Amino acid sequence: MTIPKICIYGAGAIGGHIGGYLARGVGAEVSLIARGPHLEAMQRHGIRIVTADDDFTVPVRATDNPGELGPQDYLFITLKSHQVDGALDAMAPLLGPQTAVIPPTTGIPWWYFHGLTGPHADRRLPELDPGDRQWSMIGPERVLGCAFWTGAEVTEPGVIHQDGTRAAYPIGEPSGETSPRLAALVEAMTAGGLNAPIQKDIRGQIWIKMINSLCWNQAAFLTEAINGQFSEAPEAVDVIRGMMAEMEAIATELGAEMAVPMEKRIAMTVGARDHTMSMLQDLQRGRPIEIDVLADSVAAMSRIAGITAPTVEALTALTKLKGRVRGVYNG
Repeated sequence: MTIPKICIYGAGAIGGHIGGYLARGVGAEVSLIARGPHLEAMQRHGIRIVTADDDFTVPVRATDNPGELGPQDYLFITLKSHQVDGALDAMAPLLGPQTAVIPPTTGIPWWYFHGLTGPHADRRLPELDPGDRQWSMIGPERVLGCAFWTGAEVTEPGVIHQDGTRAAYPIGEPSGETSPRLAALVEAMTAGGLNAPIQKDIRGQIWIKMINSLCWNQAAFLTEAINGQFSEAPEAVDVIRGMMAEMEAIATELGAEMAVPMEKRIAMTVGARDHTMSMLQDLQRGRPIEIDVLADSVAAMSRIAGITAPTVEALTALTKLKGRVRGVYNG
């Protein structure tokens, strides 16, 4: 059996978590793209993964030069969504004729309507992919959809901590089939210890992840509360619940199904008591926040569905203002 070549482009918290577990397995040749002190630490000492169940260090091939790796069988893009467009040219050497690509799904992905039937079949989303650059340079036919459920952060160079319940990476073909390329990737992920259930409705999973990210990240950013503190503020959770309901109405109108009930998702998020949402992590570190892809996803899908989300839009306006004031958003 041919060992698949898998590259993680952007091996920070989520990418490092995926790459570390893949490298721990025996079923793949894994490479990580990173930079700075984090890259240097991985090159010298390997990558360390710390979770509630695991604490291991594994050597990895890490570089800041994609050109030295050549075409891959699988390419995980684990950059922030707003960073992908600027990296397309650099990742081109990684794309061969059969390369499958797993893009970020913080918001609604640019390929969302590819392969669907009905009035929105193969509809492009210019708000999320200006100039169709990802559509043309990556190609929707390459895509495997995956929702990254990972409460992880880089706590020091080369070290990834993952909080709360076990991370999950529900993954699927946009068509809903279980293709050979999907089955082979899931086999490699499972061999390393990742939880990667195959999903026939990956779009529904992406909606669930996007709604969670949109609502909880903004609430955490505005309040600067870690997850567990929301359990002591039921009125704040009610606001989040209202935001989630607005987004679920849009998702349902567009044919998506919420396979996990809202209250269970709320309990899971609050249950990761010590976790700091990624947008709040960015605020604390003075890094640009990832709000535009979420706001643009709301605008695009709200327009297509003909349903508004006033609570979501109000908190997004406040998030952007706070981001400008604190120097982490310049939109």
